Amino acid sequence: MNFAFSDEQDELRRSVRRFLEDKSPETEVRRLMETTEGYDRGVWTQMAEQLGLQSLTIPEQFGGSGFTYVELIVVLEEMGASLLCAPFFSTVALGTNAILTSEDDEAKAELLPGIASGETIATLAFTEDTGRWDADGITLEAVHSEGQWKLNGHKSFVIDGHTANLVLVLGRTSAGLSLFAVDGTAGGLSRTALPTMDQTRKQARLEFVDTPARLIGADGEAGTGLTKTLDLAAVALAAEQVGGAQHCLDISVDYAKTRIQFGRPIGSFQAIKHKCADMLLEVESAKSAAYYAGWAAAEDSDELPVVASLAKSYCSEAFFHAAAETIQIHGGIGFTWEHPAHLYFKRAKSSELMLGDPAYHREQLAQRIGI
Repeated sequence: MNFAFSDEQDELRRSVRRFLEDKSPETEVRRLMETTEGYDRGVWTQMAEQLGLQSLTIPEQFGGSGFTYVELIVVLEEMGASLLCAPFFSTVALGTNAILTSEDDEAKAELLPGIASGETIATLAFTEDTGRWDADGITLEAVHSEGQWKLNGHKSFVIDGHTANLVLVLGRTSAGLSLFAVDGTAGGLSRTALPTMDQTRKQARLEFVDTPARLIGADGEAGTGLTKTLDLAAVALAAEQVGGAQHCLDISVDYAKTRIQFGRPIGSFQAIKHKCADMLLEVESAKSAAYYAGWAAAEDSDELPVVASLAKSYCSEAFFHAAAETIQIHGGIGFTWEHPAHLYFKRAKSSELMLGDPAYHREQLAQRIGI
């Protein structure tokens, strides 16, 4: 096996990096995180029309580019490094994957072209107030009445749930766990933005009161698709975390080279050397985990359930440790609002808990390998 990126994938990385340097500098991140929507519509359109990012993993028959998950993790790694404020993760890693794993070709043909073109912002609503990231926490009720499905209940911590115009909702019917598509403007749907520690990634609470919905896939058979969707999303989030951790390492090393104390760069002090060395080891190990998981997702390998949990667990801890050490290496300035270190620290903590914390994924990993 060759796990090196191809020349085309390296060029994709460079193109995305140049785009994000122009469209997502720190000043723009700070501006957008203070807005209600949390993203720039013009940039979102450019991402779709000029770079085709939203269409990467969508098959060509449904209006996409037909690339693999390896290309997606390349893009997500760069987005994680720049803290891009956009509904990309919710649309591509959650919404798109939920549709692709549904085995509903009619729904794919109807919903995926809009996502690929950038017209549709999608998200997946499955977590409820209990905060559980698995199917056992889903209690929202779905009832078929007068020829139409209607939803009653709530969803919490829905990423970009207040701006998405397509909400994929997991609910329970008499047959079991089922997936539904709900229009963002549907009657009986109320959406409330939640206050979050990480302001660069918006979340919302959704209330459903006899909300009309469309069944995606077979009634009562969404469990398998949800499990695979969450595994794919965990891989995507791990790639984001790797990008954030690498950026923390880069700015820490740069600062250690230029900050002079007692007449010498602080990077010459053993304590700082050790911090940077430990960060480098963890970042490189996190890359290995995320890249292998990306390969497993691209190949639809039987290893995906195992390596998804492994990658999410390790990359979560690596990013959080890198962000925390970045603040320590920068000293007093690292604690200030003006320095970007706190933005990465908050993103690291939020991402660590999203889709399940490291302990949750280690337990899931142990169960999956039969320990």
